[in-house]
Amino acid sequence: MNIQIRELNPDKEEFPWGLLLSADPSQTIVREYCKKGICSIAEAEGELVGVYVLIWKNPEILELINISVVEKFQGKGFGKRLVSDSIAKAKKLNARMLEVGTGNSSLSQLAFYQKCGFRIYGVERDHFLKNYPEPIYENGILCADMIRLNLSL
Repeated sequence: MNIQIRELNPDKEEFPWGLLLSADPSQTIVREYCKKGICSIAEAEGELVGVYVLIWKNPEILELINISVVEKFQGKGFGKRLVSDSIAKAKKLNARMLEVGTGNSSLSQLAFYQKCGFRIYGVERDHFLKNYPEPIYENGILCADMIRLNLSL
């Protein structure tokens, strides 16, 4: 399947909120980082496949703050294509580092990012407990801490 990834134009196009919220359940937080971020969408044969959002943490570091693939396209390599595109975009923007964070309970996501070359560098204890009004459970585990990973560019 031929996939095309392009930057979304927020002045002319609606963000794919449902897909963004499947990766991050806080509508308030997602709306806030989408306002200041770079959102790219992946399409195949006119159909939305996935999305990712990059934000600048500082002049040298970009963060892959949200990445999501439509459920029926998961497990087919589209997530890796999105991560590869985000890495290429970060390099093109002259970032020296790309970071990503995921929940301590997000076991498959943690493995996925490491397979893409990211390495763990830290933990933000209680991040999800402090920033989300409702508890999040994945894999039978309370999502409390943010596992931080990065990739040198």
